[in-house]
Amino acid sequence: MTTPAPEMSRFDLPGLNLPLNWTPNAKFTRYEHDNNHVMQTVEKAAQGDGEDLFPVALNETDRTCLYLTTLREFTMLHIMNALTDKPDWEDKVFDDTIAEKWKTEVMTTPGRDVSQKMADWVIKELRWKAKSFKETGVVTVYNGDVVKSDTAIPDSIKEALQEQARKLEAIPEVYKDYHPGSNGKVLDLVHPSLFPLIYGTSRVLKDHLIGLNDCIKSCGEGEVVPVRDEEETKLDRKDSSSSRITSYINNLHPEKHKDLYAIVESVITRAIPLWNMTLTPLRKIQFTSWRIKYELEFNPDPEDVAEEDQPQQEEGESEDDFWDRHEEWERATRKAVLPEPEPELFIPKEAQEKVVNLVEDYAHRGLQVIVKLANIELTPESPEYEGGTWHVEGQLNEHICASALYYYDNENIMPSQLAFRQQSDTEEAAEMNYPQGVHEWLSEVYGCENGDAAVQDVGTVTCSEGRLITFPNILQHQVQPFSLQDSTKPGHRKILALFLVDPGMRIISTANVPPQQRDWWGAEVDRQIAGSGKALAKLSAEMKDKIFQGVDDFPISMETAKELRLKLMEERKVYAVNQNGSFERNDFSLCEH
Repeated sequence: MTTPAPEMSRFDLPGLNLPLNWTPNAKFTRYEHDNNHVMQTVEKAAQGDGEDLFPVALNETDRTCLYLTTLREFTMLHIMNALTDKPDWEDKVFDDTIAEKWKTEVMTTPGRDVSQKMADWVIKELRWKAKSFKETGVVTVYNGDVVKSDTAIPDSIKEALQEQARKLEAIPEVYKDYHPGSNGKVLDLVHPSLFPLIYGTSRVLKDHLIGLNDCIKSCGEGEVVPVRDEEETKLDRKDSSSSRITSYINNLHPEKHKDLYAIVESVITRAIPLWNMTLTPLRKIQFTSWRIKYELEFNPDPEDVAEEDQPQQEEGESEDDFWDRHEEWERATRKAVLPEPEPELFIPKEAQEKVVNLVEDYAHRGLQVIVKLANIELTPESPEYEGGTWHVEGQLNEHICASALYYYDNENIMPSQLAFRQQSDTEEAAEMNYPQGVHEWLSEVYGCENGDAAVQDVGTVTCSEGRLITFPNILQHQVQPFSLQDSTKPGHRKILALFLVDPGMRIISTANVPPQQRDWWGAEVDRQIAGSGKALAKLSAEMKDKIFQGVDDFPISMETAKELRLKLMEERKVYAVNQNGSFERNDFSLCEH
């Protein structure tokens, strides 16, 4: 059993009584490789000793590079991901007849390079994974770790979520909040960028927390927090078995949508075991292990060809032309030996000593989770979704360490995919023994080019209905394009997204910031004065709306909130471009030796 993390102040927070770039007494960890392929940590104290924060790709100083992975290992991971999509795979994989059939299928698939040893390893690893899958219904599919489950969320919760989401959708078209720039394809039901924490405008309570049941009464209370923008979050506390939301979810009315709050609690409860699996490897010095270790060799190798069998200088051919032709022959002849796993050396991962357990470690402190509900809606007139951009969630001051995406409603769409890519360590490639100027092996073995960014495509996971996917913020992800299945009918994909704030941090949340929605405040004022005999109570609803809308500055009107969201989106767009440039900044630079 792990020792619970120490309690943190709920009022001394980055941007509130502390500098915005403040971090707790934690040791940050940078992951590096040594010549023996072992992940090493370099610890640097931020403000003394304390628990580690999880690494994220947002922080260039403490970036996490995974080991340079061969194309063949990625192929093995793709196969295992596909096979674990099959019904009852956890039982079928132990049937030798079925296992041999699967091996034959993957080795004979056109365009796929799969050897016998690769197929043998895949079955061996899947048999190991199946044992835990039978107990949990959860499986890791990519290094990082990316985790998926089709059973973590029962159908009863899925159907209840579908029903409650329809209530959010059941409003006049003019009031629907289509995400700016989405061409009317992305409908935001609950989006944290609307009515966010706005430094210089938002009010923050400095001496007490805002509860879920009385949050709207606190509208307008508190002090204006000094200048800078940041997305607002929701505080989520845990007991030993379930999640309990203790402050309001931004843009989700806690009274009108009380049933939806309970459903979100249930999903968070069931996402935590997957987050534990995603985050646990990041607590280990060597948090990923090679399936294929590679030492560069060539066969055929021009240097091994007898001189008389090599091209000879022809009569009248200049020295320069001859050596150019000889060099072309060398390049055409030289072939890198493709790596192989050694299935007989497969050793199941040992149980990790320092297992992340968010409930045991942080129940007393609580977790912070950012909640988003959004639909992608396609029509016969607009039948395709173009896909998203490569990105990492959030900004540095939001400290998101992992995400959970729950696909709770798909209708009339082609299979959609979520893609991942990793930053890869370049040292291993630089230390390979290769002839001067010979770099083609980098592409043949690893799918990379000399001079290009040290970023490798990891693979995709299908976003099927009922599936829950978790992944760490050391990986970039991208929503892949998809379209209607039947182009004569509309279709949609609906998602509940949960973004976990690093539990080693506490940031300003809706436990500190009273609701900022003017319509929430107006309805609460109207409720309080009803039947009071006051003059305002006797006015018509239309007149009271005009009075409420005439309130200056605060609370914030929907029109103003949407204008502020556009500004926030522009800021985030610039940040995302810069962050992507940082993600790709490290490149392959093979020496001429």
